[in-house]
Amino acid sequence: MARAGIYKSEVVRARNNLLAVGRYPSIDAIRGELGNTGSKGTIHRYLKEIEEEEGGNAGAQVAVSEAIQDLAARLAERLHEEADQRLAALTDKHKAEIAALNDISTALRNEVESFRSQSERQALELAAEKAAHTEILSTLQEERIVQAQLTQRIQDMEGQQAKDEAHRVSLEEKHQHAREALEHFRTAAKEQREQDQRQFEQQIQFLQGELRAAKETVNAKQQELIHSHQDNARLSSEQAHLRSELHRLESEIRPLRTAREHLAVSELKNQQQEERLAQRAARIDELLVENQSYAEKLQDANQAGLRLETELSAAKAVLASHEQILQRITISQAPATKGSGHRKESAENQESLFDPEK
Repeated sequence: MARAGIYKSEVVRARNNLLAVGRYPSIDAIRGELGNTGSKGTIHRYLKEIEEEEGGNAGAQVAVSEAIQDLAARLAERLHEEADQRLAALTDKHKAEIAALNDISTALRNEVESFRSQSERQALELAAEKAAHTEILSTLQEERIVQAQLTQRIQDMEGQQAKDEAHRVSLEEKHQHAREALEHFRTAAKEQREQDQRQFEQQIQFLQGELRAAKETVNAKQQELIHSHQDNARLSSEQAHLRSELHRLESEIRPLRTAREHLAVSELKNQQQEERLAQRAARIDELLVENQSYAEKLQDANQAGLRLETELSAAKAVLASHEQILQRITISQAPATKGSGHRKESAENQESLFDPEK
């Protein structure tokens, strides 16, 4: 903090230091040498006294009225105070504006980050939905392959069943023909025996002669009968085998019927999965639309951020211009050793800095 007052000896010492290094001992230079301490009016008064003390040895100088000198010093001090006040007000105003712009920019950055994180989350959800969609499609394809295999197996079993049924019918027809032949043979034998019995008495002698031939014929017929019984037994065995085969086929068809029921359930599940796929596809479309909306909002937020950065740059430019004005005020401060005309011109220059008309 600057001191309340300075001494003349300090001003003399600062003036001598400036002259020793080859610098002009202006009011601002002496005040800087003193550590920005003391008012400019006091420094000006001390410099004037030092110049008057040195004036007797240096020769005659231009006489200036004490009132004009005092007026010029007070005017310069007043101009500096007003410049400091205006500069401080402008600085505070621009600092407040810059702080507000920084707050708005921070809020927009936070909103942009929120939109970005939300967009990334939506992208992750979309990727998860696509992965689930792909997995469901793969499962559906596998179910379709299994369904096709089951359908082909059912068709093959039905074809095999039709062949076995045709074979069974053919065997039954053969068995029926064998029965009919046996029955026809029994009928013919019975008729033959009755005819032989009727003709026995009449042809007893002939039969005796033909007894051997008849016995041979009977033996042959008995052999044929035995063969017929064997064929009958064989056909009965084949029929029993066909019946067991039929039972076996029916037992094999039962799992096929169960598989057909499972196939119907699988078709129902496939239909439900297709509905879920449709719903997921609709959800994916909604997520894409929502993601597009977030992208547009993110673009608007980026544009708003660029606009705020432009306004912040303009505010910084205004602050820089004000700093240049302060520098011009400092530079345009007339040296104290020049005449009152120079002090008046400096004061007018300082007033023109703040007067828009000038």
